[in-house]
Amino acid sequence: MGMAGLSSTMWTSGPGRRQNNQKGGSGMKGRYGIKISQNIIRALLLIILTSMVAFALMKASPVDPLQANVGQAALGSMSQEQIGKLREYWGVGTSPVRQYLSWAADFATGDMGTSLLYRQPVKNVIAVKLSNSLFLMVIAWIISGVLGFALGAIAGMNEGRWIDKGIKGYCLLISSTPAFWLALLLLVVFGVWLRVLPIGMSVPIGVEASGVTFTDRVYHAILPAVTLSITGVSNIALHTREKMIDIMDSDFILFALARGESGFKLFWRHGLRNVLLPALTLHFASISEIIGGSVLVEQVFSYPGIGQAAVAAGLGSDMPLLMAITIVTALFVFGGNMTANILYGLVDPRIRRGGAS
Repeated sequence: MGMAGLSSTMWTSGPGRRQNNQKGGSGMKGRYGIKISQNIIRALLLIILTSMVAFALMKASPVDPLQANVGQAALGSMSQEQIGKLREYWGVGTSPVRQYLSWAADFATGDMGTSLLYRQPVKNVIAVKLSNSLFLMVIAWIISGVLGFALGAIAGMNEGRWIDKGIKGYCLLISSTPAFWLALLLLVVFGVWLRVLPIGMSVPIGVEASGVTFTDRVYHAILPAVTLSITGVSNIALHTREKMIDIMDSDFILFALARGESGFKLFWRHGLRNVLLPALTLHFASISEIIGGSVLVEQVFSYPGIGQAAVAAGLGSDMPLLMAITIVTALFVFGGNMTANILYGLVDPRIRRGGAS
C-alpha cells in the first residue's frame, strides 16, 4: 500500500497534476467564452425586441405630432405645401414598416438620427441628458443600497423588537408612497418652507455652463437624489430583513451564540456573507426602478435628465430620440442584471465552480 500510495501521490503531484490544472483552466476559459457569447446574443435580442415594442407603442399613440408641436392655430394659417413638408418631417403618413426598417438600418451603423425637438444629433442630446441623470442616479443607487442593507440587517437581527417594528413600518410606508408625491413633499418642505435647498434645475439659474462648479451640481442634486434614495430603500431593507431572520434561525448561528458571539461580531462572521448575495442581486435588479423613478422625479424638480427628455420625446412624437433613450435604458438594466450574475461568483465560490462540490 505504501509504494502504491506513494507512486500515486507522486504521479498526481507531478506532470499529471499540471495537466489537470491546464485542462481545468482551459475548461473555465471555455465556459466564460460561452457565457460572453450568450450575453452578447441576449443583448442583441433585447435591442431588437425593445425597439420593436417601443416603435409599435409610439405609432399607436393618439398624439398628433403636428398639432402637438406646431399647434392647431398655426396649422390653420399654413398652405398645403407647408403642411406637406411638416408631415414629411415628422414622418406622418409614412409606412410604419418602412420607417422602422430605415431607422434600424441607420441605428445599426451607429447613426441614431436627429432629434426632431432639439434639432440636434440624438447622440449629443443623450450624452448631455444621460450625464445629468447618471450623476443623480448613481448617488441615489449607492445611498439606497447601503442604507437599505444596513436597515434590513439591523431589523433582521432584532426581530420582534421595537427597532425591527420601526424599520418595517417605515419601509412599508415608503413602499406604498408614490415617488412623485414624496418629491412634491420634499420640494415644499425644504425648497419652499425652509428654503435651504433649490426647488429644481441641475444648475443655478442664469449661470453659464463654464461657471457651474461641482459643488453647484451636488447642491442641486440633493433633493432629487434623496427622493430616489428613499423610494429605493424599502425593497432592499425588507428583503434583507427576511433573509437575515432565516439566517438567525439557522443551526450555525445557534452554535455561534452558544460560543458567546453576538452583535456586530456575529453579523460580520456569519451573517454578512450569507445575506450579501441576495441583497446584491436585488440591488442590481433595482436599476430599472431607479430609472423609472427618475422619470417622475426629474419632472417634479425640472431636472434636465434622460427621464425628462423621454417624456418630452413621447409627448412630442420625437421618434429617433425616444427610440434611442429606450434602447440605452434597456441596456443599462441588462448590464445591471449581468453584473449581478458576475458578482454571484465573486461572493459565493460554489457558484463560481459551477455548483460542483
